[in-house]
Amino acid sequence: MNKSIKVLVISDYNTIHTSRPEAEIYIGLAKLGIDITIMANSNSPYIKRFEEAGITTINYHLQKKFSKKSVKFIRQTLIKGNYDILHLYTSKAIVNGIRAARNLPVKVVLYRGVPDNVFWYDPTSYLKYLNPRVDKIVCNAKAVEKFFHKQLFFRKDKTITINKGHDVEWYSSTVPIERNELNLSDDDFVVVFVGNNRPMKGVPYLLKAFDHLSVDLPIHLLIAGDNMRNKINDKILDNSPNKERIHFIGFRDDILPIVAASDVLVLSSIKRESITRAVFEAMSLKVPAIITNISSNREFADDKKETVVVVPIKDEKAIADAILDLYHNPEKRKTIAENGYNHIVTKLNNRQTVEQMKKLYEELVLEKK
Repeated sequence: MNKSIKVLVISDYNTIHTSRPEAEIYIGLAKLGIDITIMANSNSPYIKRFEEAGITTINYHLQKKFSKKSVKFIRQTLIKGNYDILHLYTSKAIVNGIRAARNLPVKVVLYRGVPDNVFWYDPTSYLKYLNPRVDKIVCNAKAVEKFFHKQLFFRKDKTITINKGHDVEWYSSTVPIERNELNLSDDDFVVVFVGNNRPMKGVPYLLKAFDHLSVDLPIHLLIAGDNMRNKINDKILDNSPNKERIHFIGFRDDILPIVAASDVLVLSSIKRESITRAVFEAMSLKVPAIITNISSNREFADDKKETVVVVPIKDEKAIADAILDLYHNPEKRKTIAENGYNHIVTKLNNRQTVEQMKKLYEELVLEKK
């Protein structure tokens, strides 16, 4: 193509840690010659990185889903910039952006991370993902794409799966935290969970799993995340024979060093969510992961299931057995860790994500002609 493709991206990049997989896509695309403009809050720590990469930034913070002011601003930006593609990530960006693109010659692309809460019989879905103005939906996992295909009257060619891949080099400088800072010893076997207090995370099943572990074993559980102490979790903890080995450590800015210092990461999710960043991070740090068989996270497993350990949903005994298996088999831990790391490098990497997004943009621009 002679003319550089012009893309306007509207999203939030509030922290380096959480924003990196998405933000690095556009830095990569800019290096490949795609003309990227990003509309986001100027307080974002990624703004400097974007500008260093030659990306134009527009300081604008979307405060409401339905805002005439925001629609007008986005529309004026689209007209002035003569963009080929409008890529919308957040709910506020999607609702306002679709309205702003009305009758303009721009391709509208949406991002979707979870296979839930979009239904053909729900009128609000037609304000976003099922709106006929939408040209493409980029799904973060195959399970999300399959979910859309189950919606009546939905055109299957509107979806494509492009994972938000990671780069193991992002984690190469991570230094494991000293265990004594967590009141643990080098002889302890450390299981870590990273997440937030949402029912879908299945934390009660992880806590109950420790009821099945002998009190004589030096196996400790770290629960990292906000607001994890509640009536349900506290009741399980109070009745646990291993309650002295279960530690709620809250939200931590140093979570990567904590994961790096752990022996195993466990994801105990019980229903639909996005392909999980915490598992990406553990695998990139060569920490073996135990995950439940939720649809979005199956992409972490290879055909032989040697990249992660997969257990059934809502099965605390299966979680306990998987923890014990890895505790008693250090060679298996090492194998899972190495295979998981290589799976990120070869199958779920940022480079492939950038290339797939570039191809998608090129195909959408050709459709315009």
